[in-house]
Amino acid sequence: MELGKIYNIKNGVIAIAMTLFFSCTNNFKEVNKIGVSDNEPQGVGVNVNAKRTDSGRVVANLISPKLLDYENRKFGYSEFPEGVKLHIFDELNQRTTIVADYAIIYSDTDVIDLQDNVIVSTHEGDSLYADQLFFDQKKEWLFTNLPVEYKSKDYLTKGKGFDSDRDFTKAEVLEISGLFAVSE
Repeated sequence: MELGKIYNIKNGVIAIAMTLFFSCTNNFKEVNKIGVSDNEPQGVGVNVNAKRTDSGRVVANLISPKLLDYENRKFGYSEFPEGVKLHIFDELNQRTTIVADYAIIYSDTDVIDLQDNVIVSTHEGDSLYADQLFFDQKKEWLFTNLPVEYKSKDYLTKGKGFDSDRDFTKAEVLEISGLFAVSE
């Protein structure tokens, strides 16, 4: 009888120990989240001035009064609620400037979503105005499917979309309307 009690107690202790062992996990990401609400940024930056380089040459410079870092989320991003100014430099160090009232950078895709009063100014004096514009940093490509207005020295073009490389050498306004200079 005593042997049966010891056997039952021993099995009970083993069962409890196994339950405790398998219920504990080592999840470092969860531990890091302690004290950080899912709706709060993991970091806040003030007076941000970030530069992106390629082979030692500055190819982009992002300036913003405020940065909210949500990289701790499943699809991480950085938000610029007070606007952003983005300078993009070509191989000759000529600058194209993009200004927007609001922006989000999605780190997994390397796409910048620029919103509200978006203005693009090239070094040649061309300008693009849009409510929303995307900049793919990997492909160095600007695009939108929303209405745009494109001004150059010779013409004003309005359209319902835009596609271009960063230098505006392959700029295309989609579904265009506007005033054009025609030579006879």
